Amino acid sequence: MTTQNHPSDPLRRRLCAAAGLLLGGCAAVAPPDVGAVRADLAPSGTLRAAINFGNPILAARGSGGEPRGVSVDLAREAARRLGLPVELVLFNSAGNVVEAVKARQVDLAFVAIDPVRGADTEYTAPYVVIEGAYLVRNGSALQRNEEVDRPGTRVVVGRGSAYDLYLTREIKAATLVRAPTSPAVTDMLLAQGLDVAAGVKQQLEADARRVGGVRLLPGRFMVIEQAMGVPKGRTTAQAWLSRFIEEMKATGFVADALRRHAIEGAVVAPRRAS
Repeated sequence: MTTQNHPSDPLRRRLCAAAGLLLGGCAAVAPPDVGAVRADLAPSGTLRAAINFGNPILAARGSGGEPRGVSVDLAREAARRLGLPVELVLFNSAGNVVEAVKARQVDLAFVAIDPVRGADTEYTAPYVVIEGAYLVRNGSALQRNEEVDRPGTRVVVGRGSAYDLYLTREIKAATLVRAPTSPAVTDMLLAQGLDVAAGVKQQLEADARRVGGVRLLPGRFMVIEQAMGVPKGRTTAQAWLSRFIEEMKATGFVADALRRHAIEGAVVAPRRAS
């Protein structure tokens, strides 16, 4: 069978050749060497990793008070691969973690992806996805998430948390009241006679078992993507961590950590297309 050339074939060949050179150039770009990554990620020589106890999906205290959880496991594995000592810097709220990243008091953080935080943070793709939920008293007239944003409804949320940032953008009629940390929202709801507590679904479920007389509204009001983050401008570190976190998802490291720490309700984030 004879193949006829289309009049535009020469142009097409030139474009294909140019594309091939471009792709070849991209393929030739090697990952940064370990020394460059270490210098960018941990300029002090020690990887200072922020661990947030305010989100029980990510971290909690073990029976002896030691930090444990998926974020602890990831921080230690990243440090091991880079040959760095690791210092776990402990926090009780995401807001304080974000401020520490901004002030460059830590080198690595585990935080929810949010456009406001993006001004000071370089993110990887997410590694887990969790849900934000509402909690109310048993006698509350509220039955659905959509009913919360109404005049006169007071919603308590952890200051600086992903839920605070999201609700600050989305709430139009209800009033936000900020607790010092996310784990404090249920106690503040009851102590101050507020209407709704907003936070990590698993934290609110644990609060409901602890205090009684409260219930979660069905479903979720937001999905939270948790990622690794470094101070703005540390792009060499961000590039290495981006490859690292995709490998941790692909090999089952993240899923195994969630199971090992008995975390329910969180799922491994989808792998990013390469």
